[in-house]
Amino acid sequence: MSEQDHKREAMVDRRKFLGTGVAVTMAAVGQTAAAPVPAGKARTEHPYNERTHKAMPTRNLGKTGYQVGIYSLGGQATLEIPGKAKESESIVNRAIDLGINYIDTAAAYGDGTSETHIGQVIKSRRREVFLASKTNLRGYDDSMRLLERSLKNLQTDHLDLWQLHNVQRQDEVEKIFAKDGAIKALEKARADGAVRFLGITGHFEPIVLAEAIKRYPFDTILMAINAADVHYLSFIKYLLPEAQRLGMGIIGMKLATRGRMLSCWNPPPVEQQPERLRTPVKGTITMKESLYYNFSLPMSTNIIGVDDVQQLEGNVKWASQFSPLCEAEMRELEYRTLPIVRQGLYFRRWNLPA
Repeated sequence: MSEQDHKREAMVDRRKFLGTGVAVTMAAVGQTAAAPVPAGKARTEHPYNERTHKAMPTRNLGKTGYQVGIYSLGGQATLEIPGKAKESESIVNRAIDLGINYIDTAAAYGDGTSETHIGQVIKSRRREVFLASKTNLRGYDDSMRLLERSLKNLQTDHLDLWQLHNVQRQDEVEKIFAKDGAIKALEKARADGAVRFLGITGHFEPIVLAEAIKRYPFDTILMAINAADVHYLSFIKYLLPEAQRLGMGIIGMKLATRGRMLSCWNPPPVEQQPERLRTPVKGTITMKESLYYNFSLPMSTNIIGVDDVQQLEGNVKWASQFSPLCEAEMRELEYRTLPIVRQGLYFRRWNLPA
């Protein structure tokens, strides 16, 4: 082991000893043991961003053995917009410089645009960030082809995490676990060393995801949780406890629902809004409150897309100053989201099945 590796190991051990300042309820997140390394050609070396531990609290990413900052960069917003290559490059570079050590994207974000924009930076900074992407396809062959495209767009030879994207219904789960399903692609990619860990994501129906993670030992789950969650098809109630029980890395998303939960957001005319997002109602909580609500839950990290570097810097600043909310503060934020439940959870299943 090199002198630099010894320093890194000592730093991680010291951070584990000192703790991250999170509440006792976070103990399960911070103390899970590392999982055994899969056999075959799988990679074992973690990325390392030397700024992370100084920038914000860190937590274990489940059993992966990776220490992730509580705030991570999501690949939507500016990063998925065609023609925003320069702005995207500035955001990704600044994120890494600020200590972010986890970046999440998906093949479906901008039909590859997000991956391509991130790849412009990752090609020279791959060792500094844990890189996650997703397949929204459910078969073996099409998922393998999509992975090949993702690796090319991201300009890397491997992903740290490859996830099943937005699993909504039980029939999708059956396709994924069929003989020629996407789970076979995930396993093959891991065996070949093209990906290191396997995950599942969703924001539509908590019970479907709860059944899926009981069925297969995924390393991580990316789930949509925010301060309005408890009011309808709650992931906190019906999914989070099972993911904790299984020792998974738990990643949050949809914290502010593209800004529509925020008190600073003034809705444009309804006819100018995307149909599924239409609302005449202003948001009711601040971005800091939205972040701190999720940071106070037993999750490893939370991904958020940003419009510009200024938003990114503000989010990292709040992450650096975070201390857990008490029970009363959590309940008060939930109460304030009651008038905006539909826009806060627009991505949930709102129509009952026939």
